Amino acid sequence: MVSTDYHEPVLLAETLGFLDLQPGSVILDGTLGGGGHAEAILERTGTDGVLVGLDLDAEAIREAGQRLTGFGNRVRLFQSSFRRINDIAAEIAPVVLDGIILDLGVSSHQLDAPERGFRFGLENGESPLDMRMDGNGDREPASTLLATWSAAELENIFSKYGQLPGSRTLAKGIVAERDAAPFETAKDLVSLIEDLRIGRGRKHNPATLVFQALRIAVNDELAALEQGLAAAINALRPAGRLAVISYHSLEDRIVKHAFRAAAKGCTCPPEWPACNCGGVPSLELLNRRPIIPGADEIERNPRARSARLRGAIKRETS
Repeated sequence: MVSTDYHEPVLLAETLGFLDLQPGSVILDGTLGGGGHAEAILERTGTDGVLVGLDLDAEAIREAGQRLTGFGNRVRLFQSSFRRINDIAAEIAPVVLDGIILDLGVSSHQLDAPERGFRFGLENGESPLDMRMDGNGDREPASTLLATWSAAELENIFSKYGQLPGSRTLAKGIVAERDAAPFETAKDLVSLIEDLRIGRGRKHNPATLVFQALRIAVNDELAALEQGLAAAINALRPAGRLAVISYHSLEDRIVKHAFRAAAKGCTCPPEWPACNCGGVPSLELLNRRPIIPGADEIERNPRARSARLRGAIKRETS
């Protein structure tokens, strides 16, 4: 039986429109999750369309594989980071990619699985501080990061990735407490946040920002995004489409700047009278302002509320 607890595809119609799907299109989904976007893509690309799916999470690959089993050999799945899009494109050559989708962030299934440690709350307060997207992969879990990083390093990630008021106080508190009481569960960390009164008076629980910052650090998410975007642009065929859905301002800023830089091409300082770098535009933007979910979608799927969609077309190069 196929699980239904992966998140509902966000901005589905808008994303499919950006991809401009045609019969026989070859689309790479770099963040497969439960296969929601992938299934819709396969349904719209005729009997010879191909879906190449990537995900770091082996469980996601299994679940999506079951969901997409009816599409037979039109589906090719890889347990891999989208950082490796160029490697995957080389592996499937001479097939070329007509489109790429990246739906960033964490699936509802990952958030709701206590053993993954992505969230806090009374129902799973004893969950381990893991947060690795690839499960038991090569990266160190959040508990190791909390046990070994210096106060300055911890303050930096809480401030940079979580934009957390009180980042320094929390970092120093972790270092002061961890020898006597290691931070091994979500409850351990949330208790310290409450004891130190971090983010007191905020509308939303400040632990949300702490857990977000740790997840980004554990998985090196922002560097992966920068590398994945460059790889995606490189791997697309001319006139191929790229659609990216982000869920917080740091991700969206990286996507926006990468798209605009690729659309500009030239990297010379703006005060120079003429271009000397020889750079040429590689993308044409489909939208300058991100597309956001409507009220109906947010009511139906509250986790869509922070989603931002940007799209681009790869330009022909001479």
